[in-house]
Order: sequence, then structure tokens, then C-alpha cells
Amino acid sequence: MRDAMHGAVRLTDYAPAAWTVEHVALTFALDPHATRVTARIRFRPNPDAAPGQGLWLDGEQLELVSATIDGTPVSPEVSAEGLSLPASALPAGGFDWEAVTVIDPASNTSLDGLYMSNGMYCTQCEAQGFRKITYYPDRPDVMARFHVRIEGDQRVKLSNGNPVASGAGWAEWDDPWPKPSYLFALVAGDLLSHDDSFTTASGREVALKIYVRPGDEDRCAYAMDALKRSMDWDERAYGREYDLDLFMIVAVDDFNMGAMENKGLNIFNSKYVLASPDTATDRDYELIEGIIAHEYFHNWTGNRITCRDWFQLCLKEGLTVFRDQCFSADQRSEPVKRIADVLQLRARQFREDAGPLAHPVRPTEYVEINNFYTATVYEKGAEVIRMLRLMVGDAAYRQALDLYFERHDGEACTIEDWLKVFEDATGRDLSQFALWYSQAGTPRVAAQVDYTGGTLTLTLTQEVPPTPGQPVKAPMVIPVATGFLAPDGSDAAPAQVLELTAARQVFTFEMPERLVVSLLRGFSAPVILEMARTPAERAFLIAHDSDPFNRWEAARNLATDTALAMAADPDLPADPALVAALATLAADESVDPAFRALALTLPSREALAQESFQRGTAADPDAIERALTDLATAVATGGAEVFNDLYDRYATPGAYCPEAGDAARRALRATALGYITRLDPRGIAAGTLFGAATNMTESLSALSLLVREDAPSATAALATFYERWKADRLVIDKWFTLQAMASPSGVALERARQLAGHADFDWKNPNRFRALIGGFAANPTAFHRADGAGYRFVADWLLKLDPLNPQTTARMAGCFETWARYEPGRQALIRAELERMAAEPGLSKNTREIVERILGA
Repeated sequence: MRDAMHGAVRLTDYAPAAWTVEHVALTFALDPHATRVTARIRFRPNPDAAPGQGLWLDGEQLELVSATIDGTPVSPEVSAEGLSLPASALPAGGFDWEAVTVIDPASNTSLDGLYMSNGMYCTQCEAQGFRKITYYPDRPDVMARFHVRIEGDQRVKLSNGNPVASGAGWAEWDDPWPKPSYLFALVAGDLLSHDDSFTTASGREVALKIYVRPGDEDRCAYAMDALKRSMDWDERAYGREYDLDLFMIVAVDDFNMGAMENKGLNIFNSKYVLASPDTATDRDYELIEGIIAHEYFHNWTGNRITCRDWFQLCLKEGLTVFRDQCFSADQRSEPVKRIADVLQLRARQFREDAGPLAHPVRPTEYVEINNFYTATVYEKGAEVIRMLRLMVGDAAYRQALDLYFERHDGEACTIEDWLKVFEDATGRDLSQFALWYSQAGTPRVAAQVDYTGGTLTLTLTQEVPPTPGQPVKAPMVIPVATGFLAPDGSDAAPAQVLELTAARQVFTFEMPERLVVSLLRGFSAPVILEMARTPAERAFLIAHDSDPFNRWEAARNLATDTALAMAADPDLPADPALVAALATLAADESVDPAFRALALTLPSREALAQESFQRGTAADPDAIERALTDLATAVATGGAEVFNDLYDRYATPGAYCPEAGDAARRALRATALGYITRLDPRGIAAGTLFGAATNMTESLSALSLLVREDAPSATAALATFYERWKADRLVIDKWFTLQAMASPSGVALERARQLAGHADFDWKNPNRFRALIGGFAANPTAFHRADGAGYRFVADWLLKLDPLNPQTTARMAGCFETWARYEPGRQALIRAELERMAAEPGLSKNTREIVERILGA
């Protein structure tokens, strides 16, 4: 696969590594600009590989000082991508390799490999960062035990596994579990730890430590609590017990990702660890809980069992996302969590599936693997697991997972290994289901219901649209969870899961009367359901459907139809059935406040643009903005009394608590205030709340409304907020994001330009860059200005960042992927910016791949 480094790497080219690794011993003599790495590696021939092969070790940006085999100096051929030795230079039965390399962590702005963050040494090795540390077969199917010695004057020196020895200026760590190089981690710096412990089901005591910068140690309690709950849940739900004496988390300010599951030493973006009522919102607490769980769950689904190659990335990520979704659903409201997950899936993955960046859950080729850490791999990968569990049932799912852990512990596996476990455990043939891993695109399922002579006929058809490289698709296995409602709203027949396996399938049910069919309950498959319903039918489902997801979906569909109709006809009033239904739902005290908050939230501008495009009409960002404003005002007017009552009654008394119940009350109250402010553009109520808020959730919510309405007090409120929090880096990220995302389209670009010149805009920090530039790109009406100035602003900044941090640049370049939704004028403007980026001399491989794939659409 080395030759493929010059172009596309293909799944079909996979071959086992010629040499396996039994043991790795690393010594780091830390220095900001000249860290010396001594690697001692024991190689053995791989019996599964073709015999007589030479040695290839990946390596980038390394200075090779010396290399020996069994103590004898050697002179390998060195290139910018690694080094090689011919088979004739290698002892046939295996050998001990030793190499000394020098690296420059302080100059490593890519934040990949070993780098420095505010004086702290830190690593990020997934997917291919280890090759920037030393020469090594940097691929996930090469697993070995690691022993690490760290030499330096830092107070804390950490690596994977358990601490085994230390002294003045040094520390040694040993990881007893074989792992691929992408799971290697090292951290060294002036850190403090927040300590606790956990007793496993078998009675072992595990020490828990969260390491942070001095001054942050009082903001770790919730992360620690989430970790302990995750460990307990994994034992109960999956029978998985932690396997080391110590589990550590380190919070890092400069980090390209959310977090990383390195064995025993998880490295986290600080924003997903640090929280206090003053500085973190309810959403922050929820994300901390979910991401802590996700990385911990990787200990088994990713670390103990890893992926054979990077094409199998969904094997660890899709499964672990599904596990963290279930954990959060158990900790909070299951229906609300499901709706939130689907909203994210539709906003990110459906958008990906519908554009030039579409790819299967298991891609078949890549140029830069970091570009495939996508919503399709993660979120759609999780949906595939969810469908599988639904189809086989909870008991069989658990049986299959037990077999998976038993059969493949310590191995690097494939999707075929995963599906074979389910086939063996259940006796089902999953060959057609496997298409979910190989076919890109979001299936469209059309449903038609007829009732004649006591027989209800449900006709389902499916179509998987063409995507880049896959013009023709085969029918999928689509589980359609189905319920039946009587005219009085009660469940009239047992719910069941129908399996749609053909392009067209007819299901019949004998029933004494015509019932309302509730399809795709719980969003049982990641598809687009097309089913004609009248506003009255949608209102009936909003009022009566016993499936919470479909009750929400009915409200969302009615709001979507109304908003798009209003966007097409500026004189069209809001549908009174929608306004009445939302007011009734808002006042229904039998319904979870968090659910009501979600149901009362109108579709986003981005969602409406996508839906407009899917219906065959070019999206008009300005018309959508106007329609949403008019619809929100109509809902606010129709439910004014209800919203004022909710706002008054749902204040949470006493000290702030991040638990689900209090968070739900705050969410509903904030939603009510949003509608109240629609009728009060001066923001009197929002301004009052901003001044009186005792927690970040309410403070930020009120401030965003003032900015949204461009209220007279908004400028002073922003200044007050900044002065209070200017020393807190994570809160100031929120300050940047809020202004970029919430500002009205007429002023958003100028504000973004001004903020880009602010002294606190450290554009080299990924969090701060995403806060402002990413925030502006997520303000659709401003980003899609008809004059193209929004596109140029973002493209300019991406070109500036790319030489320093290609990973972050490439991910953010995806904001241009939806260009085909819009009218020809905007398409031409987006294309001009993409072509300008593609023509940039020295554009990184990461960014070039994304830009060229978008241009190739």
C-alpha cells in the first residue's frame, strides 16, 4: 500500500504487513525544538504475508540520526514518506531495530504527531500521526506492546498503560495490551489532576485522573462523574470491564478533534472536559457526558478490538457512536435524545449523502484518510448498528456482541468479521444488509395507504439515488417500524417492524376500520420517507401519535411544508393548523418539557434549503429567512399567552443543576422567550434575563436573542459579557460563535470581519478558528449573500490556515459542498472560490482532495 501514498489508497489493494511487531520501547528526551526519540522495535516475519519482502517504515518530518539492526549500523533509503531496506539486508527470522530520530514539536502547527500546546507536550496519532514521531509501520493492523520512558523537567509525564517507574526528571510507562500505533499517547507539562476511583464489577480498584492546566481543576467534577457513570453502564449494558489499574484524561486547548481514545490516556479538547455553571451551558454538559462516554467505550470497541485498515473506520466509530447514544438516552430522555440524534444526522450526514462528498459508510478509496472522519462514517455508521439491533432484537444483539468480544479480542477486524458474528449468533443471512456499508446515498421510501373492504394495503417503494462513482444501486434492507392509530387516537393494533427488501413491496392487514398508519417509528432507518398527508392528518399525529419521534416528526413536517410554501409566496399566511397545534402542544403539561422545546423549534434555514432542493426547487436563502421570520412571528402571536405563561412558570429555582430535568425546564423556557422576543424586537424580556442570569445557559440564551434581533441593548450586552469573561478562553469562544451565527444577515459579515481583527482572535487555535469562521459559515443567509462576499471571506481564511493546519482546513472546506442547491448565480460564485483554492500553490493534500471532489460534482 506504500505506492498508493502518491495517489488514492484502495481497499482492494490491502495486503498484510510483511513484518509484525512484538514489542516497542520508546525513549523521549523532550526538547521544544529538538526532541530526541529512540525507538527499539522487535520485528518478526508475518506468516500471513508474502515471504521475502523488504522493510518499509512510515516516517514524515523526521531527522534520522542513526539506525541499527541487531546492533549493526544500517543505511536505509530515506524519502519524505518513510524509509526502506531490501530483504537482503534483513535477518530472515526477525531482528531488533533501533533508530534515533529528532523532531521539532514547537513548530508542529498541524497538531498531528507530537506537538506543543501552551508549553505542554501532547500527541495526536490517529490516523497517521505516529509516523511524525518515529519510523514505524504506521497502520492499524500492526499491534504491539509499548514501553515508554519520558525524560524532561515537566512536573507530569504521561503515556499509555500503567506507571512502572519514575525518578528525578524521568518516568516510565508500560502498556500490557497490544495496540496499533494510532493509539499511542504522550503528555508532559505543568498539570494538576482531579482524582477519583472506580470499583469494577469484579472488585478491582481503578484510579481515575483528569489532568488540566492550573486554574481549571475546579471544573472537572462533571466530567469525572460522567466517566464513572460510563464505566458502570458499560459493565451493565455490554459486560465490559476496564482492564488497567489507571484511567486518565488530559484536557488540551489546541486539538483538531473532540477527543481521542488512546489506551488508558484519553486526550480531550478542553471544551469537552471543563464545565461549571458559570461557564458552561446545558448543551456543554450534555456534550461532555456523551463524549466522555464515547472515548471510554472505545476501550473495547476500538482499542481491544480495532480495525484492520482505515477503510474499516466505521467498525469502531459507528459502533461506539451507537453505544454513546444509548448511554445518553439512558441518562436523559430517550425520545428527546433520539430526536436530537436524527436532527444531527439530517443536518450533517443527509447533506453529505446528497452532495459531491457522498461516500459509503465503508469507503473504497481515499487520498487523505483524515478526510473520512465524516458524518457518514460516524452517524450513519451508528444508524446501521441501530437497524441491526432492531432487526435481530435486543437479546440476540447482546448475544452477538458477547460473541464479537470473545472471538475477536486483541484483533484488527473488518466489517465482514462483524457481520459474520451476527450471522453466526442469529442464523440470519446479512448479505443484502451489508449493502448499507457499500452503497452511498440516502434511500427514499415512498408510502401509499389504501383501505378497501376490511383490508388495509400499505405499498412501499424504495430508491437509492445516484452518488459519485455509484450511478446504479441495488435495493436495501430497510426496517420500517409501524404502528396503527384509531380515529380516537389510541393504538388500534400491535406495532411491528416491516422489512422492505425489494424496490416495491406490498403489505396487507385485515382491519375492521381504516386506521392512521404511523411509519418509520423511532426513525427506524436512515431514509427519507415520502408520504402524502393533509395538514389535518399531521395535526392528528401531533396530538395523538404514541411514538414520540413520529409525534415530533409530524410537527416538523407540517412546519416544513408551511415554511416552504411561505418562501415561495410572500403573501401566504402561516397555516393556522400549525399555529394551533404548536400552541396546544406547548401548553400540554403531560409532555416532557424537553420534548416540547424540540417540537416548538422551527426547522433550520439549512434544513429548509436542503428540503427545497430535494423537492426540485433551487433554495433561496433570502426567501427562506423571510419565511421563517414570518412563521415564527405567527407562532409567537398565536401562542403569546401560552409562551408568557411558560416563561414565568418554568424558571428553575435554586442553584443551577445540569441534570436532565432542570435542563429540560430551561430549554422550554428559552424557547418560549425566543417567541416572546419575536414580538418584542427591543428585547426587553431578553435583556432582563441577561442582566439577572446566574448561569451560562440563560446568559448565553438571552444574549443570542438580543443579537438575533439586533436589539438596541445588544452592543452593550456583548461588551459586558466580554469584560466579564475575557480571561476564560472557552467562554470567549462562545462569544465569537454567537456573534458569527446569530447576527442578522445584513450585518453578520461586517461583524465577522471586525471580530477577525480582534486581539483575542487566535486563528491558529482550532477552537477559536471554528468559533468565528465556522460560525459564520453556519449562518446560511449571511454565508450565501448574493454578492458572494461571504464565500470569499471564508475561502480567504481557509487558504490562510491551510499551510499550518490542513486537517482543520479540509474539514471546514466542506461548507461549500451544498453549492448545487442554489440558483446559477450563487453556484458560479461558489465555484469561483473553489477554483481559486484549487489553484493555490502548495495547497495541502487534505484540502485539495475535498475541494476537487466538490468541484467534480
